Amino acid sequence: MRPTAPLSRLLMLLTAAATLAGCGAAQRPQSAAMKPLALAAPAAPRPLDTNHFQRDKVGTVSEAAMREILAAPVFLEAGARLGIVPVETGYELDKDVPLSEVTGQLAERLTDAAFFEVASEVTTDWPGTRSVAGLREIATRYRAEYLLLYRHRFVDWQHVNGWGATWIAVLPALFVPHNTVEVAGVLEATLFDVKTGTLLFTVYERIGAEQTQNLWHPDRKLRHLKRGLLRKATDSLAAKVDGRLRTLVANRPAPTDDAVARVKAQAAAPVPAPAPATPAPGPALARGALAEAR
Repeated sequence: MRPTAPLSRLLMLLTAAATLAGCGAAQRPQSAAMKPLALAAPAAPRPLDTNHFQRDKVGTVSEAAMREILAAPVFLEAGARLGIVPVETGYELDKDVPLSEVTGQLAERLTDAAFFEVASEVTTDWPGTRSVAGLREIATRYRAEYLLLYRHRFVDWQHVNGWGATWIAVLPALFVPHNTVEVAGVLEATLFDVKTGTLLFTVYERIGAEQTQNLWHPDRKLRHLKRGLLRKATDSLAAKVDGRLRTLVANRPAPTDDAVARVKAQAAAPVPAPAPATPAPGPALARGALAEAR
């Protein structure tokens, strides 16, 4: 009698299982162990020093000049002179009356710090163009290698506060502080290298205040509020300028051997003795000269 189909399949599965078990029990041949390949470490990527954005290269400074400027060291020259000049938007000379006290206090602070041979305020009434060329020209008149460009800007907002409800009573509305004034501003100081036309640093001092006031003389009150903010912020701005200048002084390159030798030679050079004074003619010489003249 022939086995049925399910029984045939079962016998085939048992035969296959026995065959696999026998193969697993057989001893596998030994294979030689291979060491991992010694691959070199990937090289570190080079620093990016090329501008790949072609549209950025359109300007007044050539690619070669830009690289020369960026590669040059940045430091403050010794024995230089500084002019402190107020400027307007666009860094043009400010022709208004110099009422701000900030530039004067900056000049005093930088004079005491002795970073420069001379630190002076600059008059903007001198004839000159209202451009960067005008800044360089006025600096040359002052024989100043650096200019500290100063300016300040303010924004103010006004709105009616809760005291505005007193408007229903006419007399109290004339005196209650129903108007709130908010003022925000920024003081800016930028060091301009006159010889190279580059800017060495810019520092900001941000200020702000809020006060309530009545309707009498709002412009005068706003002006006094801004002047008070400027007066309080001057010390902070001067401290920031002082810190940046100290960094530039610390970056000065060490003097070369030739420069040191010249300074020592000048210090060791003997001071020439003053020429002897010519003695005044005596009475006898004077009489002889008078007789010869006759």
